[in-house]
Amino acid sequence: MKLIALQIKTTPNFQENLDELKSLINSCEKDSIILAPELALSEFSYDRMEEASTFSIKAIEEIKALSEDKIIALTFITKNEDQFFNTLYIFHNLQIIHTQSKAKLFPLGNELEYFSAGNEQDIKIIEINGLKIATLICFELRFPQLWEKIKGADIILNPAMWGVKRKDHYESISKALALVNQCFVIACNSANDNMAKSSAIISPFGNVIKDDLKTKIEANFDKDEIKKVRTYINIGLDK
Repeated sequence: MKLIALQIKTTPNFQENLDELKSLINSCEKDSIILAPELALSEFSYDRMEEASTFSIKAIEEIKALSEDKIIALTFITKNEDQFFNTLYIFHNLQIIHTQSKAKLFPLGNELEYFSAGNEQDIKIIEINGLKIATLICFELRFPQLWEKIKGADIILNPAMWGVKRKDHYESISKALALVNQCFVIACNSANDNMAKSSAIISPFGNVIKDDLKTKIEANFDKDEIKKVRTYINIGLDK
């Protein structure tokens, strides 16, 4: 199994972004776990929220159709009862396996003005094919209480649009997340010019595979690595 972060740029053209993402997903190996950056199809698009949420309905169906033999995760601008949310979808076996909306909105941007916060209760470990998977969306990385909610996961996903000024923060926190939880982390950040990039696959022992020049960051997943680290340095996590 491959763990894959798609470090892509987002253009103002939603359809072009979707076409590019679908092409990249199709190029990934079967049984891969694939993560795209936060709002990879639309960015935040505060002046086009209605358009973006409508486009998400179409995009969700098209991405779902590619998930027969892959696990695919990304966030979309969604609308519910006149409120907009930044919502993660995880697809597998042509189904929507899990959704959660971003609960911790970034106060230094305009997220609090345009988005409603999701429910922290939706941040949890889910199980797919015997793998324990959890997600923190971008800014949520900074909250220790959310780390507690996903303790024991085998793989933690982090789709992000993390700014270049805080590049070192993103790299340091992502690695710490893997080390503290003794798990794999897929950190997937936008490749836009003002973003930090720094997408990476990080092992339970803290080995980092990253390349800011690549669109596809990938590494092999071996569940035995989790067991070895949790046995070698036993901090009470399930092996």
